[in-house]
Amino acid sequence: MRQKNQLSSLDKHLCFSIYACSRAILRLYRPYLDELNLTYPQYLVLVVLWEHEESTIKHLGELLDLDSGTLTPMLKRMESAELLKRTRAKEDERIVRIHITDKGKALQTKAMCIPDSLIQSTQMTDEEMMTLNTTIKKLMEQVNTN
Repeated sequence: MRQKNQLSSLDKHLCFSIYACSRAILRLYRPYLDELNLTYPQYLVLVVLWEHEESTIKHLGELLDLDSGTLTPMLKRMESAELLKRTRAKEDERIVRIHITDKGKALQTKAMCIPDSLIQSTQMTDEEMMTLNTTIKKLMEQVNTN
């Protein structure tokens, strides 16, 4: 059994460490995202589309852990910026497909420095970063199943 005072200090709370780390990473990413005129969630949408070129709103929501109420307005803004195109599936109009545009694809080269900036700032090895990512994913999986 854990002692009561083990978790009485803020620096011993895993959730705070993850939260603070996430905020620090977003601060690191901010200048790069501002240069591309993207928010972090928009960047994540593009990361998915750079890999797959197209997706459905449902699949994007599952991958990014975002609901359609959050995704739809963001995707509309991205479509207005000509980064992607939304179309309804002919076989089922309830399904909305998202396709990356040439303008969206062109941002990929400019965005390559974003993950590199994190890797360089941590001074961690690739192996350490992969291990940390695997551990965080395992934690997330365990938390989501409870």
